Amino acid sequence: MNEPAHSDPAAVALELERLRGTVEVGFARVDGSLALLVQRSDQSDRQLAEHETRLDTLERARWPLPSVAAITAATSVALSLWQLTTR
Repeated sequence: MNEPAHSDPAAVALELERLRGTVEVGFARVDGSLALLVQRSDQSDRQLAEHETRLDTLERARWPLPSVAAITAATSVALSLWQLTTR
């Protein structure tokens, strides 16, 4: 049978060390990418919370508009009826 080309233990150890270095570099890259994604996710969460707050503020500030419209309509009906009765 043929023996593998790297039967020397020192060569195997060297190749394993190179492989280990490559794996460590890959893990470091993945770790950096994940950290960036987490940071972006946190920024998105903060922006979403700010938008929710702004939307709630706008919704609270908008509530008098229907009431003002109803009062205006009732006033115009009352004025119309008053004009009809005074003629």
